Amino acid sequence: MNGPKKDNTHVVNTYNEWDPLEEIIVGTVEGALIPPWDVIMEASLHGKELWDFYKKHGGTPWPPEMIEAAGKNVDEFVNILEAEGVTVRRPVPCDFTKSYNTPDFEIKSGCYALMPRDVLLVIGDMIIEAPMAWRSRYHEHHAFKDLCKEYFHGGAQWISAPRPQLGSKTYVEGYEAPREGEPMRTILTEFEPLFDAADVIKCGRDVFIARSSCCNGFGIEWLRRQLGTEYRVHEVEVYDTHPMHIDATFYPLAPGKLLINPERVHNAPEIFKKSGWDILTCPTPVMPKSQPMYNCSSWISMNVVMLDEERVIGSKEEHTLINAFKE
Repeated sequence: MNGPKKDNTHVVNTYNEWDPLEEIIVGTVEGALIPPWDVIMEASLHGKELWDFYKKHGGTPWPPEMIEAAGKNVDEFVNILEAEGVTVRRPVPCDFTKSYNTPDFEIKSGCYALMPRDVLLVIGDMIIEAPMAWRSRYHEHHAFKDLCKEYFHGGAQWISAPRPQLGSKTYVEGYEAPREGEPMRTILTEFEPLFDAADVIKCGRDVFIARSSCCNGFGIEWLRRQLGTEYRVHEVEVYDTHPMHIDATFYPLAPGKLLINPERVHNAPEIFKKSGWDILTCPTPVMPKSQPMYNCSSWISMNVVMLDEERVIGSKEEHTLINAFKE
């Protein structure tokens, strides 16, 4: 799983998750809204008890105390990155409060510009705007347009996947999430190509992607053809009743080291076994079950950032994972 030769003349140049990090886009909590309730929410939210919260408060600002706490966490993350010599870029604040419609759907509001990892997929010197499956995130890429233009002028390639229609044909009518033990299924049909950038993870010439409530087979095939013969696109088999993104499920940390979620990955891809990689099973998250998770699970503990092959940024409370890394 060797990567293409790195071209140091390009401002955008990434082939894996562990090369020395030089520059990163970090999102902002400014203007963040509670996602408005929509058809895809039932497939994405792990806790059914949260449905009423989103139905009642969707499209309104998050409580000020939550925004303040989240802002402090983001600021501290930025401070750590900059202290390690990483250049940090931020999106342009946007007004997500406006409702909007297309010929195929209408939605009460947008959400936020908090998660560039979901919006922009960077492979080599190419930036790909992802065809996201949430209607409320349809215009989220606008917050990152200025940065994309700047990177383009610096030599990067910049494309957008086909803009999804997100009408009724995109989603399975009457969808119900599988119960534990039932066969894996998702809410997306194969009507159009869909994926979030966070459904994809890079490992040199090998790119790994998993189906989810944001990613379908059509999206995987579109990416495979777009990347061409220079890359091999592998679909990772995962099990999750409410699947959303690969980065809290399957993470190549460094050459020869793979982190997997034991609840979601029952068999690591054969290519890693044949290549002799060490497969680290992620410890159970320390986060208490009483912690409200909104639109993620406690396995967010796996969603770390590699500064290089030896240094990783993660949650300081997740001491079992930290100890596992040290071992």
